[in-house]
Formats: sequence, C-alpha cells, structure tokens
Amino acid sequence: MSTKTTTKRGRPTVSTSARQARLEARATRVAAGGEVKRGRPASTGSARQAKLAIKAAKIAAGEMIKRGRPASAVTKAPKAPKVKTVVVEAVGTI
Repeated sequence: MSTKTTTKRGRPTVSTSARQARLEARATRVAAGGEVKRGRPASTGSARQAKLAIKAAKIAAGEMIKRGRPASAVTKAPKAPKVKTVVVEAVGTI
C-alpha cells in the first residue's frame, strides 16, 4: 500500500483580488454578529409586501390558505365540445 499526495484541484484563488476582499469582509461581519444582506431590498410600502404580510398573519393565526389563483367572480357558461364527424369509405375488400 502506497500513499500518494494530491494537489488542490480546480482554479486557484488570488488572495489579493477584489472578490476575495469582499468575501473576507463579509466573513468578518458575520463573525462579529453582523448582518449580510443579499439580493434586491424589498420596498416596505409596496402592495406586494402588504399582501405578503396579510398572508403571514393568516398563517400565524392558523387559517387555511388556498393555493393558486382565486376563482373568477363571473361564471361563464360551459362550452359544448366540438364533435368531429369522420367519414369512412370502404374502397374494397382485402
């Protein structure tokens, strides 16, 4: 049985790059108990945030939340399915 040393695989990191500096700063903020924000911040006064807050309150109250789009207020009469007529002609016997 022989032992083999392996080298690190993949693309090497440059410790002086701007990205590595940002990652290091983020790691120190987390270690100090800070907050790391990711993504686009939500507008607190938007209609979507109000709707999400109402939904979260209903879930916290234990109400049942229905999935999907609510049913339309106006009901339409169901359409009758179209029937295709197929004409089969006998050409001859086989």
